Amino acid sequence: MVDTEESIALRIETEKLQRAAYVLKAVGHPTRISVIDILGQCERLNVSQIQEYLGVEQALLSHHLTTMRDKGILKTEREGKNIYYSLMDRTIMNIIQCINGCKSF
Repeated sequence: MVDTEESIALRIETEKLQRAAYVLKAVGHPTRISVIDILGQCERLNVSQIQEYLGVEQALLSHHLTTMRDKGILKTEREGKNIYYSLMDRTIMNIIQCINGCKSF
């Protein structure tokens, strides 16, 4: 607890707050968080493989994957008929660690 109003200060830079809000909004769905978790473990997977792990409808999964790609969370790589998804930046796995370590959930 802070004793006086004068000692209260923002502890996070504005730019970092904006990036955090952008990323959290982009991944703020259980399916999207699950995708991050799975891709953090498997490096890269195609839609069928992700669908098999998650057990969700392909149309819904494709929507989430497209959104995450468009927001810069995922990257894609085409090999023949398959499109493989992977994490653009593996530091996003910190979100999974935070969720697992949080006593509030």
